Amino acid sequence: MITIKKIAEIANVSPGTVDRIIHNRGQVSQENVDKVNAIIKEFGFKKNIFASNLAFNKKFNFVVFLPKNDGLEYWQAPLDGIEKASEEFSRFGVSIDYHFYKYDSASFKKMAAKVLELDCDGLLFAPIFKEDSILFLDEFKKKKIPVVMIDSNVKEIEGVSYIGQDANQSGYLAGRLISFGKKEENKVLIIKITREIENTSVYLQRIKGFYSFFEDHEELTNFKFTEIKIKDSDVKKLDTKMFEGVDSVFIPNSRIHIVAQFLKEKNIKGIRIVGYDLLKKNIEFLEDGTVDFLINQKPEEQGYRGISHLYKKLVLKEEVEEIYYMPLEIIIKENYSSSH
Repeated sequence: MITIKKIAEIANVSPGTVDRIIHNRGQVSQENVDKVNAIIKEFGFKKNIFASNLAFNKKFNFVVFLPKNDGLEYWQAPLDGIEKASEEFSRFGVSIDYHFYKYDSASFKKMAAKVLELDCDGLLFAPIFKEDSILFLDEFKKKKIPVVMIDSNVKEIEGVSYIGQDANQSGYLAGRLISFGKKEENKVLIIKITREIENTSVYLQRIKGFYSFFEDHEELTNFKFTEIKIKDSDVKKLDTKMFEGVDSVFIPNSRIHIVAQFLKEKNIKGIRIVGYDLLKKNIEFLEDGTVDFLINQKPEEQGYRGISHLYKKLVLKEEVEEIYYMPLEIIIKENYSSSH
């Protein structure tokens, strides 16, 4: 790796001039800037960020804006990833400031107003409530601070990064899993188990992607679809009549364990079940054969990558992918391991 001293020799300038160009400090002639940058490009040079940050006592504060983990196992996973990244990057001057909202629109709006007033260098954000998130992001973008979204992508907002699954494509995959190997008449039940308010973009995109699979495969005329929607507070309204003649069930979120438990208790067998996320209860029903397929979106890795993205962009000043789609991982009983 070429050194500052060597770059200076080749460019016929002082090491101090090279240092000012690399760190964008002080006035330097455009001719020297061009010469030094051409040498760096040809031979390669990587700043000692650790030493640089120590020398200038540079600090970076990232704000994390997520739903509260109140009885929501899923949201502990990205926090674990964020904590891992925080420990790793803290020696480079990175600190994390956490702000959580309850799983309702009013709580989100209240906390969003507080986040808008914060002074920070970067934001990691989960846009659970789509319309509210659009309004928040529109306002936050005025701060000209990098934003990384995880879990859900709000495509209506430009200039904001996203790390997570392509929700439409994951729904498309669920459709393929439902249809795989099914030649006879097949009745598919889509069960939307929602909270009191449910308008997440990821949830809606999965359903759209699911239907688009069958639209793209017109030969699959043997599939008929029925939808039911049940609130979390009304899950006791599940009854055996809903499953009469049903061959397959698709649950477009992590609440697949609710349906699996009901079917197991009622001894209803022979139904293919597809859903999302490696929650403990979901895994239990996967391992006992009640659930056939889980699509894993690796929330812990999303949290880690989100902070890593901000670190690379702001601290290392590297070029980063603004959109990173997590690989679609299909988990079945035979390939599940605790390493997930």
